[in-house]
Amino acid sequence: MNFDDQLHRYFGSAGLDGLAPEVIAAGIEKMRVDFGLETDRSRRFALWSLLFLLGNAPDLDVAFVESADRDAARNFMELIEKAE
Repeated sequence: MNFDDQLHRYFGSAGLDGLAPEVIAAGIEKMRVDFGLETDRSRRFALWSLLFLLGNAPDLDVAFVESADRDAARNFMELIEKAE
């Protein structure tokens, strides 16, 4: 799942700058629905990662059944924190 593809799919744009708040909220809601329905672990992780970056990711215990996925998400969160 490509980052640019996700942005186009959920927000209809290559970037979030200049989008109306209601467009962003609708895209996030659509993404959360898709996240709940997705069964492929890598696609779920990609969706969760973007939701995390947007400040709307579900808690790790709710989002991931596999402990390896929770660990990967924690690593992702730490990397983002260090990058800021």
